[in-house]
Amino acid sequence: MPASAADSAIYRNLFADDATAALFTDSAEIRAMLLVEGALARVQGQIGLIPQTAAAFIDRSSREVQIDPAALGSETATNGVPVPGLVAAFRKAMQAPEHAQFLHWGATSQDIMETALALRLRRVTEIWDERLGRLIAALGGLAREHAGLPMAARTYGQAATPTSFGAVVAGWGHPLLRHRDRLNALRPELATVSLGGAAGTLSAMGPDGPAVRAALADALGLADPGHGWHAERDRLGAFAAWMAGLAVSLGKMGEDMILMTQSGINEIRLEGAGGSSTMPQKQNPVGPSVLVALARQAAALSAAIQGAGIHRQQRDGSAWFVEWLTLPQLCVSAGRSIGLAQEMVERISPDAVAMAVGLDDGTGLIHAEAYTFALARHMPRPEAQSRIKALCNEAMDGGASLQELVARDFPDLDLSSAGGLGMAPAEALAFAEMAGA
Repeated sequence: MPASAADSAIYRNLFADDATAALFTDSAEIRAMLLVEGALARVQGQIGLIPQTAAAFIDRSSREVQIDPAALGSETATNGVPVPGLVAAFRKAMQAPEHAQFLHWGATSQDIMETALALRLRRVTEIWDERLGRLIAALGGLAREHAGLPMAARTYGQAATPTSFGAVVAGWGHPLLRHRDRLNALRPELATVSLGGAAGTLSAMGPDGPAVRAALADALGLADPGHGWHAERDRLGAFAAWMAGLAVSLGKMGEDMILMTQSGINEIRLEGAGGSSTMPQKQNPVGPSVLVALARQAAALSAAIQGAGIHRQQRDGSAWFVEWLTLPQLCVSAGRSIGLAQEMVERISPDAVAMAVGLDDGTGLIHAEAYTFALARHMPRPEAQSRIKALCNEAMDGGASLQELVARDFPDLDLSSAGGLGMAPAEALAFAEMAGA
């Protein structure tokens, strides 16, 4: 198995997300860095910091030149960054030393790499926002369709009170609405240009430095932070935390699906579930299990990026390297989680018969809370709770259901309103409305 399962020909269809991964390839990174170098030269020529003829030549060449990623490997191992090798290869490919000398004027490697990353993350977050919209709409449709389908709500794995399948689905969807809002707040922060020069002071560009940074931001459609930010890692830390939070919310959905497909429960069916090599009867919830695994991985990877936020002085190679080792995999896993969750939602079929069995196994114990509050209208609640608890114990010993025992001991008690779904259907429909379904 490769170091990343997402890069494996065997496992990639299980764990990878091609659309996200395509933005973290060597070629995608080189293309983005060349785009930044070209735009930097173009705006520096406009401002007069470098000759306009050289700027135009560099800008045009940045869109035409082809650089082999493997050719940068040796120098990157020595320098710790790929930009010196990239600049050298770019200059050689230009075959115009009189113009090439103005390439990368006053910038530092981190400026080029961070700005190139911002361009790619902008596209990544666009893809994810579209996916989240589709996932939320799919959940909304499922919640609306099954808003009133009764099933057992469970706490600590035990039947608690009745709810509806639509309300359960709404519980999966509500966090995604908030995650999408948070993503829309994060996206402008991630799409921020980096241009600080060697130590963040733009000293090599003199008084023109701030104007160059603003013009570069405008040319690339990025935000100008107004200062160098090499050692300020809060934006990336917030993004990593967002990805972990999203993956955890989707992992909760996966965990619920695993439990609902469990033998003896069977409250939902998943079309296309996985099989076993030796047990032909098995229908394994593979997709939901991947969601849970990705959630646990995302939490760990996010923690690594939070630790890398302790960025020493004006630049910290070791902390920065941790981000390189971690961020691409975290993004691929987050992208896979969103796409896989949508696939799972589209494959769900609830089983109303199985849900009815889970709702009442013949004991009627799931209605104990409702009976307690009905009785509490006629006596102090602690006494009502004690009386119903005693009847629950009697029902568990067999012989009669809780409803029959309550009717026996309290024949005049009105139980017509007991055992309902409460606000579950209304909450399911309210979520469906918010989801646009």
